[in-house]
Amino acid sequence: MRRPRPGRYRNARSRTRHARRNPENRPAPPHRHPRGSRQPRRLARLRRVLLRHPPGHLGQRRHAVSAPHPASTLRRVAITGMAGVTAFGNDWSAIKPRLQACRNAVVHMPDWDHVAGLNTRLAAPIPDFTLPAHYTRVQTRAMGRVAQLSTVATGHALVRAGLVGDPVLTGGQAGIAYGSSTGSTAPIRDFGRLLNENDTGAITATTYVRMMPHTAAVNTGLFFGIRGRLIPTSSACTSGSQAIGYAAEAIRHGYQTVMIAGGAEELCVSEAVVFDTVFATSLRNDAPETTPRPFDRDRDGLVVGEGAATFILEDYEHALARGAVILGEVLGFATNCDATHITQPNRDTMQACIHSAMMQSGLAPEAIGFISAHGTATDRGDVAESHATHALFGERAPVASLKSYFGHTLGACGALETWLTLEMAHDGWFAPTINLENPDPACAPLDHVTGSGRHLDVEHIISNNFAFGGVNTSLVIRRHR
Repeated sequence: MRRPRPGRYRNARSRTRHARRNPENRPAPPHRHPRGSRQPRRLARLRRVLLRHPPGHLGQRRHAVSAPHPASTLRRVAITGMAGVTAFGNDWSAIKPRLQACRNAVVHMPDWDHVAGLNTRLAAPIPDFTLPAHYTRVQTRAMGRVAQLSTVATGHALVRAGLVGDPVLTGGQAGIAYGSSTGSTAPIRDFGRLLNENDTGAITATTYVRMMPHTAAVNTGLFFGIRGRLIPTSSACTSGSQAIGYAAEAIRHGYQTVMIAGGAEELCVSEAVVFDTVFATSLRNDAPETTPRPFDRDRDGLVVGEGAATFILEDYEHALARGAVILGEVLGFATNCDATHITQPNRDTMQACIHSAMMQSGLAPEAIGFISAHGTATDRGDVAESHATHALFGERAPVASLKSYFGHTLGACGALETWLTLEMAHDGWFAPTINLENPDPACAPLDHVTGSGRHLDVEHIISNNFAFGGVNTSLVIRRHR
C-alpha cells in the first residue's frame, strides 16, 4: 500500500473537513474523463449539432442572424433607398433648384452674438424642422434633435426602398449602422447643473439617452424595430461615411440582408466653438453668402451646419428577388488613421485610404467620373486633400464640394454628400463648388467644377471624408442604370 505523503493533514478526512471550512483552499476536483477533460466530448457533441443544423439554417429562426459566408461568396451590396433632411429640403426635387441657384444656406446667427469669445457668427441651420404628425410622444420622448433628424431621414429612405412594413426589418435580417459626432447637446446643460450646483432636478430618465454618442443609431433602430446588428459610428466628420462602409461590409460578408446606414448632426453653438478655438471657422460674419470657399485662395475657414441622410443597403440578390429599384451599388470602402496629429491631416494616409477603396472596387482611376471632395475650406485640410486626390487622379476627374452650400454637417456630411452626389449622377448634372473664384496655388491642381455646374454622364463616383483624430474614409459607388 502507498504510504501517504507527509504534510499538514493526518488523513484525507481531515483534509476534506478543512476544505469545507475554507473554500478558497479547496483542491480542484480530479478529472473524471479518462483523457483528462470533458472538453473533447463537448466539442464532438457541438460538431454533431452543427452537422445536423448548418449555420445557414439558423437564419430561419425568429430574430436569428445568418452566419457569415466565406470570402469566395462575398455578396454584392445594392442601394435601394436613400433620403435625407437638409437646409434645402428633404428630397432631390426640392434640393436641385437650390443648388442650381448657386447660393448657400449659410446665415448669420443672432443668438450667438452674446457668446463671449466666439469669433464666428455663421451657420447653416435647417429652417422649420418638424416631426411627422404620426410620430407619438412615446416614440420620441428619448429623442433629441439629432435622433429626430436621423429617424425622419430613415423613414423617407425606407419608403423609397419599398421596405415599410416588410418583415425583413424586424426579423433579425436587418441591422443599422449610424453615426453622429455627438448626441444632443441640450441635455449637457442638465448635467452641468448637477456638476456645478449639485442639483439633479433637471435630469430625467431620458436625459442621458438623448445625449449619448449612439443616440441616433439606437433611437432610429428602435423606432423601426431593427433587431439585427447595431453599429454606432461616432468619428466626427467620418461618422456617416464609416456607417455606410461598415454596413456594406455586414452585407458583403453575409451577416445581414438589409442595413440602414447614415449620419446625422444637430446644430449647436458648441460645435462652432470647437473649430473656433483652433482658428478653423470663417469670420465673414457680414457676408454669409460668400463663405465657405473650399480650395479658394481667399478661404478663411469652415461654417458648421446640420442635417441627416440615410441609405438602405441590401443584398443585391435579395433586392432583385423582391423587385426593388436598385439605385446604385457600393463597390469599395476604406478607412484608416493618420496616427501623426490629432487635428492636422496627413496627405499620405489620405491617399492610401482612397487607393485602398479603389483597389477594393476593382476600378482603375480612369473609371471614376466624379469626386465628391471633403472640401472644408480650412487651410491645411484643403491643401492635404487636394494633393492626395491629385496623386491618384491627376486633373482628369471632376471635383466639387457640397460644403460650399450646406456648410460642414459634421457627422452627417459623409452620408449627405454621398446621397446627393448619387442623385446628381442619376440626374446628369453636378453642382459646382460655389465661391471658388481663385484656386489656391498651394493646393494641387484639380478639375474643379465651378460656374453653373456641369452636365456629365457618370457611372462611378467616389466620396471622400476626413475627420479630427486623423480618421479617413473613402466610398466608391456605382450608379445603377
